[in-house]
Amino acid sequence: MHPARRFHVSDPAILRQRILEHPFAVISAVSDGQPIAAHAPILPYGGGLPSGEGETLSLRFHLSVANAVTKALLAGSPALAVFTGPHAYVSPDWYGIDDQVPTWNYISVEAAGPVTRLDDAAMRQLIDDISDHFETDLAPKPVWKTAKMTPARLEALYRGLVAFELRPERFEGIAKLNQDKPASARAGVIEALDATESGFALAAEMRKLEP
Repeated sequence: MHPARRFHVSDPAILRQRILEHPFAVISAVSDGQPIAAHAPILPYGGGLPSGEGETLSLRFHLSVANAVTKALLAGSPALAVFTGPHAYVSPDWYGIDDQVPTWNYISVEAAGPVTRLDDAAMRQLIDDISDHFETDLAPKPVWKTAKMTPARLEALYRGLVAFELRPERFEGIAKLNQDKPASARAGVIEALDATESGFALAAEMRKLEP
């Protein structure tokens, strides 16, 4: 987490929305005193979302049975999930002011806390929720359903998965978007990022901060 408080984001609604927009996370745990990591899509439940109005926020994901992170979580390791949103290199030439150095602007969310294993029914529901969530973006293609699988094949795949629920004890984010620079310098960065394919999304986030 970046130490500068001016970049910190603590509003749970904003953080949940950023997870929905960038749900593919790095999930880290500790095994034999060493940090290990895996990657997986994570969906938020509860916390005022339609899937659980008023319920405590939880983050659910699944991993392979053979994954080292799976074994660490089952052994009781807490987890840290890191979600990375738009990010881009920022050249000091774009500020229009002297004596600046290169930096990197980015948006991220961190969720850390204890993890519990979901039961079989919840794991199956999570698989359906994940496919429903991402298949919706592929319209007008019909939504893929697990019902399309042959039952024996589907059961074999389920046996290779373990699903978890993370209840964040720490839930915060970073929006490092040149808030420490004058408005004219931020405008120069936005203009330059707008002209690049990789920086377009970040420029849009920076523009939201402008009065």
